[in-house]
Amino acid sequence: MKKYLPSIWDYLLIVASSLIQAVSLRLFFIPADLASGGVSGIAQILNHITGWPIGLMVFIGNVPLFLLGWRFLGGFKFAMRTAAAIVTYSVFTDLLLKVPAFVEYSQVLIDDLKGDIFLNSLYGAIVSGVGYGLVYRARGTSGGSDILARILNNWRGISMTQSYLMVDTAVILSAGFVFGWKAALYAMIALYISGLVAETVLEGGGTVRTAMIVTAKPEEVSACILDEMERGVTWLEGRGAYTGNSRPVLYCVVSRAELATLKAIVHEKDPEAFMVIGVAHEALGEGFKPLKAR
Repeated sequence: MKKYLPSIWDYLLIVASSLIQAVSLRLFFIPADLASGGVSGIAQILNHITGWPIGLMVFIGNVPLFLLGWRFLGGFKFAMRTAAAIVTYSVFTDLLLKVPAFVEYSQVLIDDLKGDIFLNSLYGAIVSGVGYGLVYRARGTSGGSDILARILNNWRGISMTQSYLMVDTAVILSAGFVFGWKAALYAMIALYISGLVAETVLEGGGTVRTAMIVTAKPEEVSACILDEMERGVTWLEGRGAYTGNSRPVLYCVVSRAELATLKAIVHEKDPEAFMVIGVAHEALGEGFKPLKAR
């Protein structure tokens, strides 16, 4: 049974993410005429023109993209997760209109926001971004432009945020002719914010700082870091290209709050040291979050 628990958890995340995305679409994007991008955005445009159900059109539009994702993004397991996401999202999108409590609450929320397109775009971006992040954590996609974004991310190493912008811009610009250019601009802003939220949910918010220190006093600097900060330090072998002299390079990882302390230690022990500070999305292992398979 244990070997099936990860898969069960993945599918639970997918169902939850689909519901969250559907709620975001119904509560914020549709009332404010904000195209959500991708197949959902196209479905919104067609719904505005023809009145066809959005969920049904999302399902139909995702079929060719689903086949493309099956070919390029991981075979059977990926396909099953993505199929589950597409089906549940399509069903939830139309089913929510059949739930009296949701319809009543949505009307209260619409009245409360009073057509404020900025608030609708901000809330919609945050909520949908959480949904996107959850489905990515489940190693699937919600279909539509997500599949194309993942292909760009895997194939060219383009970040998820940039991938979203690239594949959804055409849809949102098209929506500008239907819903107006003010709505199109806010839809672009919402798209960007949702991408950032999705990356945060996917990768976590535990951004840390890495430091590489070139110093003539490596023993003193490393000892002080170990004693005062209780952080590990790794010695790397380095050689100056100009002088040709060998010199150790200290490498350590600290939290954002500890960065000022690290700078003070290095400056105190060796004011002539050379220090490079970088940003890492996550640190796993001793002193940070536990290293787990998931």
